[in-house]
Amino acid sequence: MQLSVVTLFPEMFAALTDWGISGRAVKRELITLDFFNPREFATDKQRTVDDKPFGGGPGMLMKSGPLIAAINQAKKSHGTEGEEVKVAYLSPQGTPLDHAAVVNLAKRERFILVCGRYQGIDARVIEQEIDEEWSIGNFVLSGGELAAMSLIDAMIRLQPGALGHEDSAKEDSFGNGLLHWPEYTRPQDFENNRVPDVLLSGDHEAIKDWRKKQSLISTLKKRPDLISWERLSEEERTILKEFTDESRC
Repeated sequence: MQLSVVTLFPEMFAALTDWGISGRAVKRELITLDFFNPREFATDKQRTVDDKPFGGGPGMLMKSGPLIAAINQAKKSHGTEGEEVKVAYLSPQGTPLDHAAVVNLAKRERFILVCGRYQGIDARVIEQEIDEEWSIGNFVLSGGELAAMSLIDAMIRLQPGALGHEDSAKEDSFGNGLLHWPEYTRPQDFENNRVPDVLLSGDHEAIKDWRKKQSLISTLKKRPDLISWERLSEEERTILKEFTDESRC
């Protein structure tokens, strides 16, 4: 995947490029990350990238000129004369991101992300250059960089070869629409709290059944909105009904 990021603070992305799974993926060129700073495209002496909004009000807006110039340069870097490269704006007004959306985005060969700052960006940039808007939640950040990093990290995890085990991403929370089951590591007994015996049994079928049950229960307890009773199998409905009945006792 070739990914370009339009941002006033490219140095923030060192958290992705220099560390952990994402850093290894970048070094192995499983994903290419390029950055385009609108300030470099400002034409005045002060390299101004923001101004007061018309009509008054608090905050500043990113100006159209430098931002669009940076986006156009990002497009040129993809060398896609006959092909369209999608430009996405990270915004609390965007479509909420979920696992299914990230899976689809991670399949793209090229992608441009635009990070706003201050009060946001001039609406004409959105009208002229933005193909889609994405949100990581119903809250406001100081800029789009952290939202972009969250999306990029999630997409990197889905790139073939990015994780140590090819099934790791499939077993993550939301991989099958449910939350992940509880996990344990050494010691077996910690402050009189013991690891469930089934995980020590060596019985792989029993462990598989336990994990499935705990995944269902965790989802019901923590994120009941994710449970689609119509899509559950008869076995899964029985598991949740038994848990619900036990909880009432």
